[in-house]
Amino acid sequence: MTRRLRRNHNGGPPLDDYEGPPWGKGDAFLYLCWEAARKKAWKAPSPQVMLMRLERAERIGLTYEEYTLEILERGRHLQPEDAGRIAEIKAARKRRRRA
Repeated sequence: MTRRLRRNHNGGPPLDDYEGPPWGKGDAFLYLCWEAARKKAWKAPSPQVMLMRLERAERIGLTYEEYTLEILERGRHLQPEDAGRIAEIKAARKRRRRA
């Protein structure tokens, strides 16, 4: 007997029936280290830092999110001299809009 799925259901398995630990079958220590690092990286910065990043992002033509993600991923603040990398980010933005 097949059950009738709701209209907004994708037909996949339920996601909330997992009974094990949140780190799955992997190493609990590694999971906890990554979780702590993720929380620390995405913790909201002070208002002054946010305004500084927003101003720099607008100056080079990026959004606040794009600029902040570049800092988190690459560990460097983009400058107008980084025209190649800025162009790559803008091209990726256009590709995401089309998809």
